Amino acid sequence: MQPSLPRIQVKICGINDASAYDAACRAGADWVGFVFYPPSPRAVTPEQAGELAARGGTGRRPLCAGLFVDASDEEIAAVLESVPLSLLQLHGMESPERCAEIRARFGLPVMKALGVADPEDFALLDSYAPVVDRFLLDAKPPRGASLPGGNAASFDWSLLAGRPIPHPWMLAGGLTPANVASAIRVTGAPGVDVSSGVERMRGVKDPVLIAAFVAAAHAEQE
Repeated sequence: MQPSLPRIQVKICGINDASAYDAACRAGADWVGFVFYPPSPRAVTPEQAGELAARGGTGRRPLCAGLFVDASDEEIAAVLESVPLSLLQLHGMESPERCAEIRARFGLPVMKALGVADPEDFALLDSYAPVVDRFLLDAKPPRGASLPGGNAASFDWSLLAGRPIPHPWMLAGGLTPANVASAIRVTGAPGVDVSSGVERMRGVKDPVLIAAFVAAAHAEQE
C-alpha cells in the first residue's frame, strides 16, 4: 500500500460575500482569502471580512488569509482587530526587510507573492526565503493592468517543473476548474490559489465553479 500524498492546499481568494464563503466551506477549500486592497473589485472592509469569517456554514471551515498590497502597520492592525487571520499575504512591492518587519510585528506567517514570467524571476526566492514562511508564485500582471493579481493571466508552468522552492508554496495565475489538474501535474505545486477563475463576472464568485475547482484540484491525489 502506497503512503498517501500530502493534501494539496486549495485557496479561494477574493471572497467577498456569504454565498462565496459558504461555497468554499461546502467544497472543502483549505483557505479563503480576503482582499484588503480598495482598488480591487474583490475588496472587503475588515468588518465585512470579520462577519464572513464568523459564519458557521457547513463543511470544512477554511483558514483565513488576508491579502495586502504595500499596507502600513496601521492598516494591517486594523484588519486584525476584526478578522482572525492565519496568514498575511503580501502582494505588493514589499522588500525582504519589510516582510521581516511585518512578520515580527504581528507574529503571523507571511506569504510573499512573486510575479513570474522568466526563469530569472526565481532569483528573488533566495532574498525572501529567510524572512517569509510561504511563497505564492503568480503570473506577472499584463502590461497596463491595474491590479497586482487576479488578472486571469498565467505563465509558463514548465518553468516550475522539478524546480526546488525553499518554502511551502502555492501556484496562482489563470487557474480554472478546467486546467488546475494539469497545472498541478506540470508544476508539482503543493497548493493552488484561484480568484478570477471561479467568477461568473469580475469580482463575483460562482459557487458552482468553486466546487468544481476544489474537486479538480483534490482529484489529483485520488
